[in-house]
Amino acid sequence: MRYLRYILVFALMVLGLAKVGAQNDRNFIRQGNRAYHKQKWAAAETQYRKAISKNQKNAQAVYNLGCALMMQQKDSMAMIQFENASKLETNKMRRARSYHNMGVVMQQHQQYAQAIGCYENALRCNPQDNATRYNLALCKKLLKNQKQNKQNDKNKKDKNKDKNKDKQNKDQNKDQNKDKNKNDKNKNNQNKNNQQNQQNQNNQDKMSKDNAEQLLNAAIQQEKDTKRKMQKAMSQPRRKQYEKNW
Repeated sequence: MRYLRYILVFALMVLGLAKVGAQNDRNFIRQGNRAYHKQKWAAAETQYRKAISKNQKNAQAVYNLGCALMMQQKDSMAMIQFENASKLETNKMRRARSYHNMGVVMQQHQQYAQAIGCYENALRCNPQDNATRYNLALCKKLLKNQKQNKQNDKNKKDKNKDKNKDKQNKDQNKDQNKDKNKNDKNKNNQNKNNQQNQQNQNNQDKMSKDNAEQLLNAAIQQEKDTKRKMQKAMSQPRRKQYEKNW
């Protein structure tokens, strides 16, 4: 009787464990939801991952994991989970939420064209979603502004490029004019120096000629003086010399 009781208890335990094991993914989801509502995003992520480990096709666990990752700013990882959830989910309303969140992530990263595609997919699943419709219209406007800003930046860049080119050409011309003026100044200085040297040479030649004339005149004058002295000496009478009688 005692052995029968042990067998019965053991059988009940086995059945209970089997039942708990079958509901483990749901239990983990509930625990993750409680952590999520308390803004304990990392704890919620852990519970949702446990649920997925028990049932990889549980679209709710996959979607909730994407939400927990997005709240932790793990956007690239969140996008993977939302994309997986959109493929696993058979309910269009819940699938629309996956597309909507994917659009939100793209919008936050200013990838407006991709966000528009996600919002359009969400509206195909749930045409009555006004929040998605508003985000779609906003992204279209932001995308238009983004393209316009890029064009303005390009025009501004091209304008600055032309301005810099004009400035470069102006500076180049300025340098060329400066070099030309410098060369002209050097040439003028050289010509001036040449003229000065020529003038000095002319003055030296003139001085040499004047000196030669002065020397020649001095020699002529000296010769005249000598000749005059000789003539004067010859014109004077000589004294008679008497011989002495012894």
